[in-house]
Amino acid sequence: MLKQENKHYKKVVLAYSGGLDTSTIVPWLKENYGDCEVVCFVADVGQERDDLEGIEQKAIASGASKCIVKDLRDDFVKDYVFEMMKTGALYEGEYLLGTAIARPIIAKAMVECALEEGADAIAHGATGKGNDQVRFESAVAALAPELDVIAPWRIWDMQSREELLAYCEAHNVPCKATLKKIYSRDANCLHISTEGGELENTWNAPSENVWVWTTDPEKAPNTPETFELTIKNGLVTEINGKEMTPFDIITQLNEIGARHGVGRIDITENRLVGMKSRGCYETPGGTIIYKAIRAIEQLVLDKATRVFREHLAVEFAQLVYDGRWFTRLREILLAAADNIAKDVNGKVVIKLYKGNIDVIQKDSPNSLFNFDFVTFGADDVYSQADADGFIRLYSLPSRIRAINSKNQK
Repeated sequence: MLKQENKHYKKVVLAYSGGLDTSTIVPWLKENYGDCEVVCFVADVGQERDDLEGIEQKAIASGASKCIVKDLRDDFVKDYVFEMMKTGALYEGEYLLGTAIARPIIAKAMVECALEEGADAIAHGATGKGNDQVRFESAVAALAPELDVIAPWRIWDMQSREELLAYCEAHNVPCKATLKKIYSRDANCLHISTEGGELENTWNAPSENVWVWTTDPEKAPNTPETFELTIKNGLVTEINGKEMTPFDIITQLNEIGARHGVGRIDITENRLVGMKSRGCYETPGGTIIYKAIRAIEQLVLDKATRVFREHLAVEFAQLVYDGRWFTRLREILLAAADNIAKDVNGKVVIKLYKGNIDVIQKDSPNSLFNFDFVTFGADDVYSQADADGFIRLYSLPSRIRAINSKNQK
């Protein structure tokens, strides 16, 4: 039942995954909004192929008039993941934003679908407790404010998995879901997240059932693996000298990284809506790319620029997490990141071993590292006596404060 006055819609586009929630939403929309036509929209952002198999037939069997599957994988990595990687964004110091960064491209494609279909509303299965409701609806507000948004979890009376299963059964909706759902997972070609189950108690260590992509580091190969990455303008462009598309790069690095157990984190984060949640994230390829880009930055960024880039990373991570991709601020921050990235060019050699990522070699044509200046041996380019005056000026405020304090006694 609706908790608000009923409306009538001609056509609604639903962000559809084929899971229990969205399978329930299809007949629920038709029942509560004047038998409206429901078009299911599925975004392919590199999730498991099993998640997409038979999804169109399932959507139609649930009562949808059609199911549109859009392949967004290449654009997702090129225009969203790699652009974010340039900024150094890490949410709360650890999370590479695998779920959050997928939401703007999904929302954009869904809005485009709704406009092409002549729909007057879109719907999503995000709950009233999470971040995704804000991310999706903020994107709609920025891209097509004329569209209404229906968020069933904030409206209907159903509160449990049992009620959703009963609703599906009563409406003859095919659903393979069962009463027992141990984990909640979200996957794309950048990462997979796992929540729920034993993770709801922060004192419980994650079991091996939590980790689905990456090898347990203790069981990873006993022999390290090394490879070379080429970075141009803050973007990884080649693996071992072979130029590849961004999607192919992340895919290959995922395979290599997962084999060696890299990219696992277990964090308790602050959600946008105020509560804390615990999640285990696996981001093998993304973690390798992050380390590689930062290694070149160490060579080419002067101290002041490096400090600014760190601030930019924090701001951009918060922007992505909070669903503010389609804002003027995102354009401004990316413009700054692009300017910084002009010098972020070079090659790195990565070594993976039992969960660890080490950058063992790095070089850049723009490197500010100069052997002639930093050598511990004899040199003729630097006078160590010059440091005397520098230190006196650098410490002058402390010297004046100490003199004043002494004179006041």
